[in-house]
Amino acid sequence: MRVLIFGATGMLGKALMRVWKDDEVAGLGSGDADIRIPEEVEAQVQSIRPDWIVLSAAYTDVDGCELNPQLATAVNTFGAVNVAKAAEKLGARLLFLSSDYVFDGTNTTPYKASDLPKPINSYGESKAEAEKKILEILPQGCIVRTSWLFGAEGKCFPDTILKLAATRPKIEVVNDQRGCPTYTDDLASAIVQLCRANAAGIIHATNTGDCTWYDFAREVLEQAGLSTSVFPTTTDKFVRPANRPRYSVLSTSSLLAHGISMRPWKQTISSYLAQRGMPI
Repeated sequence: MRVLIFGATGMLGKALMRVWKDDEVAGLGSGDADIRIPEEVEAQVQSIRPDWIVLSAAYTDVDGCELNPQLATAVNTFGAVNVAKAAEKLGARLLFLSSDYVFDGTNTTPYKASDLPKPINSYGESKAEAEKKILEILPQGCIVRTSWLFGAEGKCFPDTILKLAATRPKIEVVNDQRGCPTYTDDLASAIVQLCRANAAGIIHATNTGDCTWYDFAREVLEQAGLSTSVFPTTTDKFVRPANRPRYSVLSTSSLLAHGISMRPWKQTISSYLAQRGMPI
């Protein structure tokens, strides 16, 4: 199988390039093809002629998207449309990475893949609109929603917490937003399996279990053996441009339906710390 990854230089893209074995995999960063430019996308797709395209390239700065919604739409929505059209023209399959932020956070039970999106920020809007347009172009497209992504090869929440812990005796972390931490390597492995299974439709893929950002921070520091104190606080104490859903836990029943499961998120922390070169 020949695979093309858009976004190969990003945090998830690097994990995909590293864990994907036994297939012919080509990876492109933004310097190789700007997904906002359809001619660049089509030229790469026609040159490589993949069986599967994985689109992990995105503008993921949630507050940046809120301040510049035009850029969010250009990259996350119309960039995705450009890739979908190129895939359709070639006859390639497409797996698109989406987000828990397509939901408004008013649920009290995990969101199912069949639940209708209702985003409350520009990032979520750009992803929800991309999902809709992709499935119009490619009815057999695969949309993989994930959440709270972290990995050793990019900027992420645990990285921020560890850096703060290096300079502060105590930190405050919000305790009123709940979601599912997802480790890049585990998600990358699930994506490989989904492509090999010719998966289609909307699928939720996260590590199992859920927590608040406060719980997440405490677990990271405990497993890292750091003594920095963590105190819970509330979202309204940290005013930011973009609203965040208070509850964005995703049900993984759609992933399990493909015979794929991901380990509990707490078990991934040691893998993350080891990859960062930290003693555990």
